[in-house]
Amino acid sequence: MSAFLNPNDSSENSVSSQLVGTNIDNLFGVIDKDKVHGLNLTVPEDAKEVIKPWDERDDTTKFADSNVDDQIIIHVPFVQNVRIKALLLKLGRGETTPRQLRIYANHPNIVDFSDAENISPQLNISLLEGEVGVAEYPLRVAAFANINSLSLFFGDSSGGDLSRIYYLGFKGDTRTPRKEVNSKLEIPAANAADAPVVDRLQEKAAGQQTTAR
Repeated sequence: MSAFLNPNDSSENSVSSQLVGTNIDNLFGVIDKDKVHGLNLTVPEDAKEVIKPWDERDDTTKFADSNVDDQIIIHVPFVQNVRIKALLLKLGRGETTPRQLRIYANHPNIVDFSDAENISPQLNISLLEGEVGVAEYPLRVAAFANINSLSLFFGDSSGGDLSRIYYLGFKGDTRTPRKEVNSKLEIPAANAADAPVVDRLQEKAAGQQTTAR
């Protein structure tokens, strides 16, 4: 299934670039940036450079370029499970624009190029060409409702030799583990249960004192 915006509607793209990914639902804060890494990058550490806060989304001094061909895989783990509603991308322009993206979810290690040929992705996306700002790609929430990591496989650049990524981000919300919620609810219940026990001990002690008198 492909997700795309209308590349011919400049007003739609302009509004999208201004509004998407605001701090309200941007997942930058729950990305485990130290563990972000990539394959086939000119500089391997550049995978981390494209994970930026929203206010740095238009910075073009930091980017990731592919190495021997136009394919890049970037693995993004999260510090807790999240529900992802949209992917946010600012890509290279002209011949450096990757046109296809495959997304693989919840693999503990990065999906490498050989794995990608044998594993079905959660989603195939046809990427926009000619975008100046950040483009938003809505995702099927049902398929991305409980995510702990994503491997993103970019390829098929316009020029065929190089792909470039400036910004990679996500919109969504966090998923609070059920056990944490239960533990918080159980604490007052346990205290409440203790109260009758204390009362019974006090009553018993009072009864013993009465008998002694």
